[in-house]
Amino acid sequence: MTPHNAANERTKRRYFLYLREAKRQSEVSVDAAAKSLSRFEEFTGYRDFKAFHVEQAAAFKRRLSGNGEGKRLSKATLYTTFAHLKCFFTWLADQPGYRSRLRYSHADYFNLAAKDTRIATARREKPFPTLEQVKHAIATMPVATEIDRRNRALVAFTLVTGARDSAIASMKLKHVDLPAGSVYQDARDVRTKFSKSFTTFFFEVGDDVRRIVEDWVSYLRHEKLWGNEDPLFPATETIVGRNGQFDASTLKRQRWSTAAPMRAVFRQAFTRASLPYFNPHSLRKTLVQLGENRCRTPEEFKAWSQNLGHEGVLTTLYSYGAVKSDRQGDLIRGLSGHVSLVDDDVAKIVEVVARELKKRA
Repeated sequence: MTPHNAANERTKRRYFLYLREAKRQSEVSVDAAAKSLSRFEEFTGYRDFKAFHVEQAAAFKRRLSGNGEGKRLSKATLYTTFAHLKCFFTWLADQPGYRSRLRYSHADYFNLAAKDTRIATARREKPFPTLEQVKHAIATMPVATEIDRRNRALVAFTLVTGARDSAIASMKLKHVDLPAGSVYQDARDVRTKFSKSFTTFFFEVGDDVRRIVEDWVSYLRHEKLWGNEDPLFPATETIVGRNGQFDASTLKRQRWSTAAPMRAVFRQAFTRASLPYFNPHSLRKTLVQLGENRCRTPEEFKAWSQNLGHEGVLTTLYSYGAVKSDRQGDLIRGLSGHVSLVDDDVAKIVEVVARELKKRA
C-alpha cells in the first residue's frame, strides 16, 4: 500500500478544489500540482503539513537540485515543482488549523536561486518548418486509401488554419464553412486554449493546399454521407488481421480522444519527405513568420494575430514572432554603415505595440 498521511490528504483535497473552482485551473494543471506535492511528501516521509519547518524546504531543494542524494532534475522541472509548493504553502498559511503554525514568508523558502530561475525561464529558439518544407511534406504524402487522404488533409488543414492539435482533433464537420473559407472554433465542442471561441479564416498558403481540405470535407459529406455532428478527422478503425495482429482498416465515426495520433501523422509525413520532425504546433510559428513578411499595416497584422486566436498582437510577437538567430545576424550586418529611415507603416506598427505595452504596464 502506498504510504500517505490522512490529514494531508484531506488538506490536499481542499486545495485541489480551490485550484479548480477558485483559480479556474484545468485538470492537467491540478495534476501537476499534485505531483509536486507528492514529491515533497515522499521526501519528508509523509509528515503532517502542520510539522513543516523551513529546513525541510531547504533540504528538499538540495535533494532535487542534486546537491544531496538523488537524481538531478532539470532547472525547468525544479522551477515548476517549487512554484507549486510555494503556492500551496501560501494558501495553507491562511487555513484554519495552520495559521498558528505557518507564516506566509515560509513559502518563500521554496524560491529557486535567481541564477537557476533565469536558466529555467530562458526563452530558447525552437525550430519550425518553412512554408516550402510543409508543402513539400504534404506533396509527398500517399493518397491510396481514405486513411492516407485523411492524414494528408490533416496536415493541410493545420497549415491552412494554424489551429492547435487538440482543437483539430476535437472538431466536427459543422465547424467548417467552405464557402466562407473559415472554421468556427466553438469552445462548447472544440478543445481550444482557455476555452475561447473564435473564427479562423483560411490563411492564404496556396490554392493546392486549400483544395486538399475542401476535397476532404466534400468526401466526408457527399461520399460517406456524414453529417454536421460527425468528426472532421475521424479515428482509425482497427481489426484483427490474419496474422493475429491489429491492422488499420478504415475510418470510424468517432473522433480522436487525444492529439497523439495527429502528432504521429506529422512525424510520418516529415520523415517520408526526408525532413526533420516538426510537431503540429510548430506550424503556427510558420504562419507567424509568413504574416510578418506579408502584413504591411498594423490592422493587417492585428487580423493575422486574431486569426490565430490571439487577443493581442503582443502574444503573437512575444510567443511566436522571435527573429531566428541567423536572420538576426543578417539584419544587424545590414544596418552597418548607413541610417535607414523608418517608413510610415513600420512607424504605425511600433506605435501600436507601444500602446499595447502601456496598457499592460
